Amino acid sequence: MADATRLASAPASTPGPAVPAAELAPGPRRPGGATARRGIPRWVWTVPPVAVLALVFLYPLGLVVQQSFTPENGGGAFDAYGSVFASTAFREAVGTTVWLAVGATAGCLVLGFALALVIAFVPFPGARAVAKFIDVFLSFPSFLITLALLFIYGTVGMANGVWTDFTGAADGPFHFLTTPWGVLLAEITYFTPFVMRPLLAAFSQLDTAQLEVAAGLGARPARIIRQVILPEALPALAAGGSLVLVMCLNEFGIVLFTGAKDVTTLPMLIYGKAILESDYAAACVVAVVNIVISVGLFGLYRVVSKRAGA
Repeated sequence: MADATRLASAPASTPGPAVPAAELAPGPRRPGGATARRGIPRWVWTVPPVAVLALVFLYPLGLVVQQSFTPENGGGAFDAYGSVFASTAFREAVGTTVWLAVGATAGCLVLGFALALVIAFVPFPGARAVAKFIDVFLSFPSFLITLALLFIYGTVGMANGVWTDFTGAADGPFHFLTTPWGVLLAEITYFTPFVMRPLLAAFSQLDTAQLEVAAGLGARPARIIRQVILPEALPALAAGGSLVLVMCLNEFGIVLFTGAKDVTTLPMLIYGKAILESDYAAACVVAVVNIVISVGLFGLYRVVSKRAGA
């Protein structure tokens, strides 16, 4: 009994410092008490995907660059570059590619902003279904939209057919689809949803209380759009516009399916040099230029997207 009383009255022992679980685990220890880690180093696991990436993507690109410096007919390493840069076809292709890409991007920004405003802020039946359709539209191939435009505005399309049936004329008035303006229309039609998607995401984060306060203070819709909605939409516009600019720069299917023979962009020039003329060195030179421009614009897109939080 006395022993039990002494044990009950004895002071509790002060707990010592916690011992890490790694210290208690059995196994060989490194100097300093750390347990040695067994197994394969982490960097080894990065070798297979890097090797596949290099084999599938980087190696073909390296061959293109190498071919551009080694013409099949001999000559200096930069002879193909000098010949291509001095040609009128290359300069016209660069100009056509740039103005089509810039024009299509501007059209997509204006049209996409207007349509996104309607879908996000103007209540109408089926607005949610339209927003969902935009996501599906992004998966469509570009030539499908061009084919649809051909059915409507082509030489034997619906518009020309209605005109000839109504007037009795031998030919219809709609022939713009095979011109640069037809290519521009097709690109704006296809790429506008790529601008609308980030805009709708940005509008969903907008506090509607700001719109209600602005309307309560007497601001008209145009002023609300300019001073409240547009500042919030600028990052999404920049991200979507940068992406559209990159894709328009490399668009091939739309130009090919419209049948615009007088419209030569950089991808079309590559196709012509490689397939039609069998001038692979010149085709590789144009491809290298196209890659450099594309990578530069893609870097711009990544920077803008990062700042926009996309």
